[in-house]
Amino acid sequence: MNPPAPISFTQALGFWLKLGFISFGGPAGQIAIMHEELVVRRRWISEKRFLHALNYCMVLPGPEAQQLATYIGWLMHKTRGGIAAGALFVLPSLLIMIALSWVYVAFGQVAWVAGMFYGIKPAVTAIVVQAAHRIGSRALKNNLLWAIAVASFVAIFALHVPFPLIVLSAAVIGMLGGRVRPDIFQMSGSHGHTEKSFGAALIDDETPTPEHAVFKWRRLIQVAVIGAVLWLVPMGWLVLNFGWDHTLTQMSWFFTQAAMLTFGGAYAVLPYVYQGAVDQYAWVTPAQMMDGLALGESTPGPLIMVVAFVGFVGGYVKAALGPESLFLAGAAAACLVTWFTFLPSFIFILAGGPLVESTHNELKFTAPLTAITAAVVGVILNLALFFGYQVLWPHGWQGAFDLPSALIALAAAVALFKYKRNVIHVIAVCALAGVGITQATNYL
Repeated sequence: MNPPAPISFTQALGFWLKLGFISFGGPAGQIAIMHEELVVRRRWISEKRFLHALNYCMVLPGPEAQQLATYIGWLMHKTRGGIAAGALFVLPSLLIMIALSWVYVAFGQVAWVAGMFYGIKPAVTAIVVQAAHRIGSRALKNNLLWAIAVASFVAIFALHVPFPLIVLSAAVIGMLGGRVRPDIFQMSGSHGHTEKSFGAALIDDETPTPEHAVFKWRRLIQVAVIGAVLWLVPMGWLVLNFGWDHTLTQMSWFFTQAAMLTFGGAYAVLPYVYQGAVDQYAWVTPAQMMDGLALGESTPGPLIMVVAFVGFVGGYVKAALGPESLFLAGAAAACLVTWFTFLPSFIFILAGGPLVESTHNELKFTAPLTAITAAVVGVILNLALFFGYQVLWPHGWQGAFDLPSALIALAAAVALFKYKRNVIHVIAVCALAGVGITQATNYL
């Protein structure tokens, strides 16, 4: 079978825009969609090259599905292709999240809206438990990795150790352990071990590396400098115009840090976002954080787009641009946190792609990631327990146990674990159940 005809930048642009609107299902679902579209149907890239790119993206902090789109776009159409693919993967989600966040803060007290979120929150608890199980079943392959997971759970649950310190400690353990017992820290999270052939691809197994993808020190430095400028200019403008302690400035700085800690996917960074957004800065309440995660689960784009919800609600509630500009403050905050969250991902791909992809299979790079992934399991379990507490005892231990929420959570868990139902379907049914329960309660 002959390879497809060359794809123009305009043709690729149409696909990346479409992908931004259909990329439901979290990282696994988004990667599956890209595989089906790019490897199987369109044959833009071979299975082997696709997996090679995916494995590289897994090593990096940040949303791997968005980085994979950026990588393939870059491989096909140079820097403009990577920027277009990565930006269009995020942009539809950002616009949808701004709209939904505004509906949430403006009409959240409307009975049917409140009922929907009453049903969604227990579903979110079940979804986070499923995430812990899914990552754990893939990552915890031996007793030492189990011990790392347990230690990280105890550290964050009982000792309240900051999430970044847990990640750093796990990385050190992996780095040292990879030298002493390399067999324990062999990377186990592969997305595929076989390379199938679906016919000749535009970028095939034997296609030479494009000239723009060959490593050059000059280009690495150039991209790094441009990336630093793209971070410094908006951050400097915020500091000069609003001051360091202003809500928008603090959000931009906080989510820059969060972007560097997203090893293991969005669920891994949620505890860090929770610690900062809820406990440290009070941009959102625990209940609002759960609602934001529910919106992130039910909209296209990376799950980490929950940061746009946090930004919008925080900017709106804190009246970051004055009481007369609440929507503008929320939208500006959502855009800023999205910019500072995703900017590092573009820099990692455009600057480090040629350098790092050839080292992916070296244990000294993968062992720290294996240990971090194990630690993430314990952190996510802690998050699930916290969400469960918020749902089942909304007024604290002294308050009443919320039986309807418990039944919804149980039903959602059965649907997810036993019947393998789609997350969006589960959220939709639970939302309807929440509306029904709250309406019935109001009539009684």
